[in-house]
Order: sequence, then C-alpha cells, then structure tokens
Amino acid sequence: MSRNNWFEFKQFRIEQQKAAMKVGTDGVLLGAWTPVVDNQRILDVGTGTGLIALMLAQRSEAIIDAVEIDEPACEEAQYNFDHSPWSNRLKVFNMDFQVFANLPFEPYDLIISNPPFFVNSLKTKNAATYLARHDEMLSFEQLITASRRLLSNTGRFCVIIPFASCIDFRESARLTGFYLRQQTKVIPKSGRSPKRVLLEFAIQPDYPIDNELTILDENGCYTEDYKILTSPFYPAF
Repeated sequence: MSRNNWFEFKQFRIEQQKAAMKVGTDGVLLGAWTPVVDNQRILDVGTGTGLIALMLAQRSEAIIDAVEIDEPACEEAQYNFDHSPWSNRLKVFNMDFQVFANLPFEPYDLIISNPPFFVNSLKTKNAATYLARHDEMLSFEQLITASRRLLSNTGRFCVIIPFASCIDFRESARLTGFYLRQQTKVIPKSGRSPKRVLLEFAIQPDYPIDNELTILDENGCYTEDYKILTSPFYPAF
C-alpha cells in the first residue's frame, strides 16, 4: 500500500500529509466490505484521512458524520470531504468519541470503525501515530459501549480488528447487548493464518455468517475475491 502524501481512488482522492495513519489495506477492506442497505445516517469513528467515510459516501446516499480526536487529521479529513463529489453529505467533528457519544444526537443506522488496536505494544515516538494506533485513548470496551448508545434499534456496528483480539471483542460486544451478524477472517496470503477479522454486529438477533477472505494467492497475486470486493475503488482493478 502506498505511503505517498496522496492516494488516488476511482472516484475520490485522499490527501494524507497530516494524518498519522495513512491509507492502508485495513481501512479499504472495511469500507468495501461493510454492508450498506438503506442507511440514512452513518458514523465513522476515528476517521483519520476520511477514507472509510468517503468509501461509504460512494456506496450510499446516507448522511455521514465522522469523529477524529487528532486535529491535523481532522483538518485533512475535512479537506478530503470538501473536495469529494459528496461534500454535502459529509461532516467531521474534532473531539473525543466518548464526549461525542454524550451529546444530543439522532440515532445512527450504521457505526463503523477501524479502531486503535496495538493494545500491548511499545509506544511509538510520534505522539499522533501513538494515539491513532493504541487503545489507551479509546479502548475496545469504550468504543463498543459508546457505539451501542448511539445506534438505532435496527442499527449495525462494523469494525476490523486483529484476529487475535476477536474472541475478547466479541464477548465485550455480547455483554453490551450486541449480536454477531457476520464475521470474515482476513487471510493475507493463501496457506497462512488469518491476521485480521471483519465483524458486523446488530442489536437484533440473527443467524451469524462466518466466512474468509484471502488477499493474495500462493503466487503472490491478488485473489479474484479481493479484486471484486475492492474494484469499485482501486484504479488497478
């Protein structure tokens, strides 16, 4: 994945000079995989460059709010929103998500997040990157609890997290009143173990779907499943 100061998608461009976390595979996977069905209001938690919010704007007609605690990243997300075809449906808030969750609000139909997840790793030297990558400012439990508060009774909550954290995250979600609706194990290359998992939760019970997505085949080429999923966004596909 590119680490340039910009990234060009088929229908929008991401400027990423300021944001600590650049465009990456995790965000693209979540933005492309998350089911979007008749959503009128969507919230992207920890939007960074605004990538996932923009992907969902391309895929829907929803009003999309985004929350970002880091001020430079928030400014960059707003710039990317303003220069997209969907600027009238996108808005970013520069604040802590837990503060945002306690404001008066109209419930959301979908909340989506590529959350901080380096729970036990060493702190990085760069403070902005540290905040973006670690869960000390927003733990999984806090993300789950605040998201439950903000969702409508028919709403859904979607995340991408390390596969190693899946069991704990699912249990926290269950205790908060969520039901697992879908999980997709993300395998980086054919023959290897899953490294990430995409999770969709709902407030209403449903029979969960469990499947896998492999990014690269045994020859190091992108699989057809990955290309089909991301083809609305990547120019190469």
